Amino acid sequence: MMQIIPLNSQRIQQAKAAYTTHRVNFDQVATLLRGNIAPQVGSLVLAKIAEVGHHTKIELATGRKSYLFPGDEIIVSYGDRYAPDQFEAEIPRDLSACHLVAAGGVAAKVISQHNKIDIPTSIIPIGLLGDNQGKPLNLAQWSLPLTNFIGNQPLILAVLGTSMNAGKTTTAAYLIKGLVEAGWKVGAAKVTGTGAGNDVGMMKDAGAFKVFDFTDIGFPTTYKISAKNIEMIFSTLTNHLATLGSEAIVIEIADGLYQQETANLLASSIFRRNVDGVIFATSNALGAAAGVKIIQDYDIPVLGISGRVTTSPLATRETEKACDLPVFTPEMVSAEAASLISYLPTPQLALPV
Repeated sequence: MMQIIPLNSQRIQQAKAAYTTHRVNFDQVATLLRGNIAPQVGSLVLAKIAEVGHHTKIELATGRKSYLFPGDEIIVSYGDRYAPDQFEAEIPRDLSACHLVAAGGVAAKVISQHNKIDIPTSIIPIGLLGDNQGKPLNLAQWSLPLTNFIGNQPLILAVLGTSMNAGKTTTAAYLIKGLVEAGWKVGAAKVTGTGAGNDVGMMKDAGAFKVFDFTDIGFPTTYKISAKNIEMIFSTLTNHLATLGSEAIVIEIADGLYQQETANLLASSIFRRNVDGVIFATSNALGAAAGVKIIQDYDIPVLGISGRVTTSPLATRETEKACDLPVFTPEMVSAEAASLISYLPTPQLALPV
């Protein structure tokens, strides 16, 4: 049986609200829901830190990272997690003890982890957050509305990679910087992955006038969501950026090409029809060769390769030979952004005056 308990607004204000909750209007929080209730993707939960493990800090909705101490109360959202370098985790079926599986604020139960990282930070859910009627609140209630865009489509460039930590966000940021310096009005979006304000912040710092991610559509992570929802996130974010006046849009796709949601997006006709070109991030030549072939098999132009592979001159030369494509350091991605675009098979594209 579910219990509905009035919740003091001061308690909400004192809790550490994570990045995944950045769109939430906490004035609408009025109750705490306990008992026999199953959390859903995006459900908001007030939880207590039981033991600090791998995640020693939580990224607040303001962007600041706050140290965690046992007994701290946090506000996060439930979601599944896919992170080969960290945790595989899934939403539990009840409000039993679970884990903080991402610093951006994701609650889930770890089912496997990388053997070189610490145990996950454990949390005890106190209850789901509800409105004044006792209805559970969810990130989706504050999501951007679905929208279409009518007009000349902006240039859309995507950054994909071989895996987590291949250098995708850095590559995207330097691409944004180069386009901005070449005179483009650039919007950006992270379409898949796990909610993290650092990634959004880096793209803003590179010069993007507006940056969205999937948390703006009500998803704390995109792991295990449907192919239809992945397409919806891509379309909604790019349509909003186009409506706001973007001349170019840089999107980052998380994880590697074999990750299911990334594979679904790459196979999507909507993605292939709208993305003008890709820069591929990798840490080695073999990964580059395999990844480039997969993307080219979908008839999507690969403009070049970047990422962690560029930290090694020898690996860079191997990659150039294996792929017959230019390999760019992040700084070169920025410097060559305008010339990269000139190779796209879309004749109407030109640098803005």
